[in-house]
Amino acid sequence: MQLVFATNNRHKLFEARNKLLNTNIDIISLNELNFDEEIEETSDTIEGNAKIKADCINNRFSCDVFADDTGLEVECLHGAPGVYSSRYAGEHVSYEDNVTKLLYDMQGAANRKARFRTCIHLILNNQHFVFEGIVNGKIIAEAHGKGGFGYDPIFVPEGFSQTFAELPLDVKNSISHRGKALDLLATFLSTR
Repeated sequence: MQLVFATNNRHKLFEARNKLLNTNIDIISLNELNFDEEIEETSDTIEGNAKIKADCINNRFSCDVFADDTGLEVECLHGAPGVYSSRYAGEHVSYEDNVTKLLYDMQGAANRKARFRTCIHLILNNQHFVFEGIVNGKIIAEAHGKGGFGYDPIFVPEGFSQTFAELPLDVKNSISHRGKALDLLATFLSTR
């Protein structure tokens, strides 16, 4: 089965292909469709942004497609950065800029609880389906590790002492928010 992943993020594409490696799902990238436009994420929810991206590609190419959006929700910041996670420090900023702003905003916070939440929106045969993955954890005071991307160097998942950026990729993928959502997607597709 061919399925387009509506993302330009090479880290997400690699993670999805790695996660679905031993399935009958052939993930097609936007690059393979010669689509390099930025899809504007205008929703105030991660579910809404995932739908916007999937709808855009489905409307343009009339294909089966899935898209995801992810937010880091920090308890002491009332769920921020949430839907604005990728642009928390502003538009067109680096991962490091976002991490620096988050750590600054959390200075002195005793409550370090946070969770990553991913929503996948699938359009299959013109029907819409939603899958969600959540991983709970905490934000540490300084970055550790060179792997992963985004907030991975400061997020320690529950039950672990290492950040996502320190964990081997196969371990991270087995417990991550995106990994859980991709598992639900793969299970669903296996019944189709």
